[in-house]
Amino acid sequence: MRPPMLVCCGLVTLDVVQTVDAVPGPDQKVVADGLDVRFGGPAANAAATAVALGVPTRLVTAVGSGPVADLVRAGLRDAGVEVVDLARGTGATPPVSTVLVTRATGERSVVSVNGTGTPHLGAAARAALADGALDGATALLVDGHHRGAAVPVAAAARAAGVPVALDGGSWKPGLGDLLAHVDHAVLSADFRLPDGGDDGASADGLGGGADLLADVLDRWPVASAARSAGGGPLRYVERGGTPAEVDVAPVPAPEVVDTLGAGDVLHGALAAALARGEPLPAALTEATRVATLSVRHPGALGWAAGRSRPVPPR
Repeated sequence: MRPPMLVCCGLVTLDVVQTVDAVPGPDQKVVADGLDVRFGGPAANAAATAVALGVPTRLVTAVGSGPVADLVRAGLRDAGVEVVDLARGTGATPPVSTVLVTRATGERSVVSVNGTGTPHLGAAARAALADGALDGATALLVDGHHRGAAVPVAAAARAAGVPVALDGGSWKPGLGDLLAHVDHAVLSADFRLPDGGDDGASADGLGGGADLLADVLDRWPVASAARSAGGGPLRYVERGGTPAEVDVAPVPAPEVVDTLGAGDVLHGALAAALARGEPLPAALTEATRVATLSVRHPGALGWAAGRSRPVPPR
């Protein structure tokens, strides 16, 4: 059996995180008494989570150049994540996310441009594949961002028999093309499918009811579909099976420090377990355990402080 090796493909950001007593209203100014600047983004946080769990991980993303890129690159290096930079040598720069964490509840408000300003990365992704971006991979996680890169990477992984998991935080234009190459679609509580097409252009008539998982299994060739529910049970169904749930251990409100990145941690822990060859039910159980642990600590990786990390290959 091959040693575990996870590849994540998707977004990295620079997160400016401030802790406040309450999120400001219109024309209101509040004073933060906590500030942290660190890398973020679904794929990046998931990659760092997997490394903290002992699975070597390679992140295929767009970092680019400039001072923001330098900060992001240094943070990923310190987290033990190997980086394949599809924007290397370009003037691209990672997006900056502004995050407000409410002290009393740990809830967060986020403003970000995500990857909307990044150029199409299809050619760079195909070149990275030719250079071995998937070498040694035992699982792939995609987060729905940088779809020009994610689609060819996911297609190559699936063709090679590498299981592909999707972090489905929200519907994005063109996500249907990516789902065609996904084995395990793990969706957020806020995820909705667009009615009458998959361009996601309309804010009306989005379907996300109890039959969402069945709809995903019906419309795309995925092997399973799952949906998280914050502190509630995670529901999932495997193709040909019956719906099941993974219970989530309740976290008392006073113990919730920060929900920022809990979903990213869930997907990173899931992908790490899949990379180890664990079956889906066991991987989902492990993912909920680590995500529940994460909300008791600041940031997406506060729970992992002090853990030894694999050294990324050069």
